[in-house]
Amino acid sequence: MKLAVGSDERTLVTDAVVAELRRRGHEVEWVGAAAEGVEGGATTVAWPHVARHVAEAVAAGAADEGILFCWTGTGVTIAANKVPGIRAALCADAETARGARLWNNANVLCLSLRRTSEVIAREILDAWFSTRYNPNETDDACLTAVDAIEADYAG
Repeated sequence: MKLAVGSDERTLVTDAVVAELRRRGHEVEWVGAAAEGVEGGATTVAWPHVARHVAEAVAAGAADEGILFCWTGTGVTIAANKVPGIRAALCADAETARGARLWNNANVLCLSLRRTSEVIAREILDAWFSTRYNPNETDDACLTAVDAIEADYAG
């Protein structure tokens, strides 16, 4: 699977997650401060720019899914969700990641650099990649309602 992965800063957690994704056989495109080749590897990049780049890659089909990081995880989640067709979910644990996939058909995983350890990140990735959306009347109706909200505000 091709993944767009972005962060506003590069940390041990971002490096561990990318290494784990590659170990699992995913193709990874780094974005933002996490990007390979960014001078010094420690440059920060504003989280809205990173989130937009990853979300647009997913929405356009250039990436199958996305993973985003920022200090709290909320900033990248908010920004990514501004891109039509993106369902970004901030996940602090594996069960939340499972639910985001199962009920919300989330396509961008957002993680907090502050609160996510390498161990928790691996558990979240396990749940994220092992769970798929199962179309059903209730959840389909909810996702249709979310799409309608987005369409109401499309300019």
